[in-house]
Amino acid sequence: MDRVAELQRWADAGAVWQVITRSAGTVTVALLRCDGGEEAARFTSSDPELLAFLADRDSSED
Repeated sequence: MDRVAELQRWADAGAVWQVITRSAGTVTVALLRCDGGEEAARFTSSDPELLAFLADRDSSED
């Protein structure tokens, strides 16, 4: 699954994603609904492309 594309689609739809935790080589991201910010889903990944995309970003609003 292409998590970078998923995050881009999520933001393009007007919703927000947010980094919940970040550790050496792993990140957990929450997908928040656009109608109030309720968490719709969460995933953890160690995908190098995702880690590079997130770099120092904490959310889609950065």
